[in-house]
Amino acid sequence: MESAELPLKDIHLPDAIGWWPPAMGWWLLVILIPLMILLLLKLIRHITRSTAIKSAKRILTEIKQDSTKNELEKLREISILLRRVAVSVAPRENIAGLTGQAWLDFLDQGMKDKPFTQGIGQCLINTPYQNKTSINVDINHLISLCQQWLKVQAKRKK
Repeated sequence: MESAELPLKDIHLPDAIGWWPPAMGWWLLVILIPLMILLLLKLIRHITRSTAIKSAKRILTEIKQDSTKNELEKLREISILLRRVAVSVAPRENIAGLTGQAWLDFLDQGMKDKPFTQGIGQCLINTPYQNKTSINVDINHLISLCQQWLKVQAKRKK
C-alpha cells in the first residue's frame, strides 16, 4: 500500500501552557516575600530600640561620672538624651513636638508615682533653658530616675 492511501491524521500539538494558575513556587513567593519584609522591619525596629537604650545607659553613666561639667550642663545633656531616646523608641510624630507638661506626661508613662510631673523630673521643663550658672537640683537623683525610665523603656514593646 502506498502512503497516500493510508488514513493518517496530522500531528496535533498540545495547547500552550497558560499563565494561570501559577505554579506552587510562585504562590510560596507571594506569601514569603511580604512575611520576610515584615520580619525584617520588626528586627530593625528591635535592634534600633535596644541599641538606643543601651547607648543611653552608657551615656548617662558618663554624664554622672564627668567631673568637668557643672550641674546645669549635666541637666542639659540629660534632657537632650531623654529626648533622643524617646524619639528612637516611640513614633517620631508622637514625640518630637511634645513640650512642657505633655513631655513630662510622656516620660511618666509606665512609671510609678509620676516622678517626672510631680517629682524631681519637673526640672526638665524649664531649667535646661535658663541662663544660670548654678541650679538647685539633685543631679544624682535625677540620673537614677532616668535610669529607671530607661529600664521601663527596655521592657516596653512597640
